[in-house]
Parts: sequence; structure tokens; C-alpha cells
Amino acid sequence: MSSFDFDAVVVGAGAVGLACGRALSKRGLTVLVLEKEGHIGQGVSSRNSEVIHGGLYYPTGSLKARFCVEGRRALYAFLESRKIDYRKCGKLVVATQEDEVGLIEAIYQQATTNGVEGLEHLTGAQARALEPALNAHAAILSPESGLFASHDYMLALEGEIEDGGGSVVVSTPFERAQALPGGGWTVVAGGQGGATVTARLLVTAPGLQAQDVAGRIEGFPVEHIPAGHFGKGVYFRLTGKAPFERLIYPPPIAGALGTHYRKDLGGQAVFGPDLEFVADEDYSVDPAKAEGFATYIRRFWPGLPDGALTPDYAGIRPKLHGKGEPQPDFQIYGQEVHGLEGLITLFGIESPGLTSSLAIGEAVADRLLTA
Repeated sequence: MSSFDFDAVVVGAGAVGLACGRALSKRGLTVLVLEKEGHIGQGVSSRNSEVIHGGLYYPTGSLKARFCVEGRRALYAFLESRKIDYRKCGKLVVATQEDEVGLIEAIYQQATTNGVEGLEHLTGAQARALEPALNAHAAILSPESGLFASHDYMLALEGEIEDGGGSVVVSTPFERAQALPGGGWTVVAGGQGGATVTARLLVTAPGLQAQDVAGRIEGFPVEHIPAGHFGKGVYFRLTGKAPFERLIYPPPIAGALGTHYRKDLGGQAVFGPDLEFVADEDYSVDPAKAEGFATYIRRFWPGLPDGALTPDYAGIRPKLHGKGEPQPDFQIYGQEVHGLEGLITLFGIESPGLTSSLAIGEAVADRLLTA
């Protein structure tokens, strides 16, 4: 087929899908982004901590390590150039007792290997000098960590796609795709914007629906669709003045970074998320969890008042591991895995996916256009 309706179709208008669309648009391609929800960024991208991660934790040589550091550097420059609200507040990774010192030292060594800039070892006294209300036996300071207005960021990505002649269409779920003879794709979308279009390239970045979408691509080998799991995390908001200026993180828990603290861009204190594996997309927050949250928080903030936590919101992460299983890397599959030309599929793009999004987008565009 010599001509297509679009050069590329991207499935999913969260941060990563939009970043992929922007990267392709920057290279002069016409891009169509399909989103099943009524607005962009309504899934994983809007139900998180809005933290800009430094890149401390991720295994040497992993996509998470590479894309988090690259993406974080690119993200600050992007936010600054487009006047999007952010705050490079820094992060303290805290050992609340002596037996956690080895855990945070291992994080320091991994972060150094990953190329994270400006890290500092702090004694408990030094940490408390920065944050007087903190209980800390020792800490690691990551000055490159921060917070940002993620929805404004996604609006900016959408705007750049449209400035490049592309379109982001909402309420338009992906239904199926079929490879065309000689290259390219027929893509069928439903909903109010339903249509059948052709494109030379196809990218799937639909977050929690990654496995379902891959299963709707004709010829995609089922054995190469990784098992997906829903990792739910809830957040509680503090009634009262925020106790810390910096992000506060205890050592990670199995399968996640654990319940942490942030002072959001509105100046309020928020704690979360925890981790619970669930069967479906349930975004309710059980008020009874407040007691367990309070116990955990008092490890690093003994001054938490009784009854000061109120239920806030929940998010669900697209995990590729179940309870008790090791946490895998991002999975970005090209023709070398699934055998289909002109297709990139993304699986398990959870934290630090938001921080990594610009780097992921660039890598996806490079792979598609140099294949």
C-alpha cells in the first residue's frame, strides 16, 4: 500500500502514549492517538504521586534505570521550557532504625551506578536539620527528585502532537488491528469517534489494557503476551499543616517503593500508595486502612496526630508480577519478539513510567524508524 491515512497510530493517551506520539510527530510523521476514556490521562497517568523520580532503585542496565534517568533530565527541561508547574524539592530515603541503614546504603550504591547526580549520605542529625519532625537514624538525599503537574504535562504533549498535524481522539477505544500485505496496518476503533484507518506504524501503550489490546492484534503470538496483574495503591491526605518540605521515602517494600510522603503542589500532605493485588479496576479507598497507614507513617513521623488521615484516592499499576514474585523490567516488544513489522507494544509500564515517558517515547520512535 503506497499511502496511509496516518503515518502512525498510538493506542493510549496517557503520559507514555502521548510521549510516543510526540516523539513520532517531532520526526515529521502524522500521528493519530486513540483513547478509550473521555479525556486524556484518565488511567495510570492520573492516579499516581506525580513524583519525578531520580532513578535510585532500578537494576543496573535495566530499561527502568536508563529511561528514568534520561526521562527525568528531559522532563525538567520540558517543564521549564513550557512553564509547567513543578518543584524540585528533593527526596530523603530514610533509615528509621539501625537495621535499615544497610538497605539505604544499597540504594545509594545502585543510584550511583545508575548515574544519579548529587546524592548525599546524611546522618540522622543532618536529616533532622533539614526536616526537624523526621525520625531518621540515617538518610540518603536525592536533590534531583521532585513533583510536577502531570495533567498540564500531558496537555502539552497533546498540543505538540496536534501542532504537528496529528490528532488525539478520546472516547474512541481500540478494537482490533490487522497487518496489511506489503506493510502497514488497518486499525479499527469504536466509540463515538469510531472509524477504520490505515497506518504505516502502530504503537500500543494502553497501560492496564496492554494485554487485552495485544490480544486484539491479528497474528500477535499469545505466548508473547506477558501475564498482567493489577497492583492497587491507596492514598490518604493529612488534615493539617504539611510536616515536611521534601519527599520522604522509607526503604522499598517487596514489589513497590512503599508508602511515602509528599507535599503536593497545592501545599497539602499526602501519603501513599500501599500495594494490594486486586482482580479488577476498583478505585475505592477503605477508610479502615487509615490505622495501618498511621502506624507505618509514625516510623518516620512520630508526630502524626491521631485521626488526622482522610481517604483520598486510589491508583492501579499494570504489574507484570504477582504477590511474592520478583518485579520485572519494562517490556517493550518489537518485531524481534512478536514477528510483526511496524509494531511496538509496551507492557508493565508502571513506576517510574511517568518520569520515564519522554525517554520511552524517543526510544520507541527510534526503534520504529530505524528498523
